[in-house]
Parts: sequence; structure tokens; C-alpha cells
Amino acid sequence: MTQYDQLIDRLIDLAIEEDIATGDVTTNSIIPAHSRAVAEMKMKADGVISGLAIAKRVYEKFEKDILWDAKVKDGDRVKKGDIILRIEASYRCLLLGERLSLNILQRMSGIATETARYVEELAGTHTQLLDTRKTAPGLRVLDKMAVKDGGATNHRMGLYDMAMIKDNHIKVAGGITNAVNAVRAHIPAGIKIEVETTNLAEVREALATHADIIMLDNMTPEVMKQAVALIDGRAQTECSGNITKENIARICEIGVDFVSSGALTHSAPILDLSLKNLKAV
Repeated sequence: MTQYDQLIDRLIDLAIEEDIATGDVTTNSIIPAHSRAVAEMKMKADGVISGLAIAKRVYEKFEKDILWDAKVKDGDRVKKGDIILRIEASYRCLLLGERLSLNILQRMSGIATETARYVEELAGTHTQLLDTRKTAPGLRVLDKMAVKDGGATNHRMGLYDMAMIKDNHIKVAGGITNAVNAVRAHIPAGIKIEVETTNLAEVREALATHADIIMLDNMTPEVMKQAVALIDGRAQTECSGNITKENIARICEIGVDFVSSGALTHSAPILDLSLKNLKAV
């Protein structure tokens, strides 16, 4: 996701300003500026790691010549007790970057781990798991990177890179056909159009507009099965609404192309890890 490098840098800078501002008064009072140290990051739970590349950029904001020895890579499965990283830098750098890097790694790894659990339920199907825009404000790029590390597929990044026509748009436009025509007249070529539908009549209308993707929103499994049969490959299909690890496998049996879940990013618990064995060298 190198196209988002500037955004990630701004995000890290804001986190540093929030946490450190004019300086770490404790560390600067106790730790000599010239002293160097080594530390290890250790897993406190099983899961999927995500955010190592971002954590490294945090430390590099304080010191360019850190020694970064990652034992795993983003997307790898890790076990409780695993040492995933060894860092050597100035003592002050390690302490300045500790909480920021852990916050990022724990959040991103938690999302990747939760995503991987959902993906496991899709084994043997052609259905792809999508994320949503239900992300922490300002952290969307990192949240979506974590989803990808967990094995799922990123949906649109924002309102600018895909047209999604939802119920409010349809009401204002006076129907699905009017809404699709209005969007198609304004968007650049190459931007896909997705239409939200809630019943078979809306599916038929969306299909007639040649929308790229038809969302089957909060439909019962029986109605969804009829909708997929009606569409018959003439548009891609996405199931959305109340998707859980418990019901996702049954939904995928219906044959939808995509299933989306906001829970991947808005409800994933952190994956616990810590910075250990900090010692002078």
C-alpha cells in the first residue's frame, strides 16, 4: 500500500505529537542520551501478526540507524511465547517508541487474527471476505492493511474510489434506475458501481441497470438464494448485514461472490504482546 505512505507518515507524526509532544520527561531525566540497548518483542497470545512494517517506521522517526531483526513477517501466524522481533537502538529510542509501536501492533494484529478466523470459515468456497468503512477515524489504512494480512480482501478505501448506492441515495434519486444513471453520468471510467438491495424487486431493477455489484442487504437465506439465482452471474453479489463467524459459512453456501463484515475492524480485540528483556549493550 505504498500509495498511502504519506498518510501513514502523518498518522505516525500525529501519534508522536499526542504521546510525546515536547519530550519524555521521565526517560530524558534518567537515561543518558548516548546509551544503547537491545529489546525483544514477545507474543502473549496466539494469532496473526500485522503491523511490523509500521512499527519499524515509528522507531525510525526517532533514530535512523536502529538494528531491526524481525523473526516473522506481517501475515504470519505466531504462538504465545514467540519472540517476533529483536531491536537494538539508543535506550531513549526504545522507550520512546515502545507504547506507540505496541499500540499499533496490538490493534493491527488483533484485526488480522479476527479476520483469519472468519476466513477459515470460507475454506472450500469461492466467496471472498471484504472489510468495510467501519474503521477507527484516521486509522483506516492501517485497519485495512491488517485485514489483508488476515487473508481477506479490501473493499473500497473511501467514498472516492467506488460508487456504492445505498437506500438514502435511492430515496433522493427516486429509484435505483435514476440513482445509477446519475452516478454513471458523473464518475470516471473504471470506477465500479454497487447497488444496495433489500428484496427481489430491487434486485431486478439493479440488474437491469447493469450495476457491477449487487449487495444483498439483510436478506433471509431463502431470499438471498433466490436473488443469486436471479442474477445468475450477470453481476457480482455481496452479502451484507449481521455477518458472524457462526453464520458466515452457511451464507457462503448460497454462492455469493463477497461477504462483508464491519466486525473485522470495529470489534476485533487486540492481540497481546510486549517489549521484554530491555538491557544496555
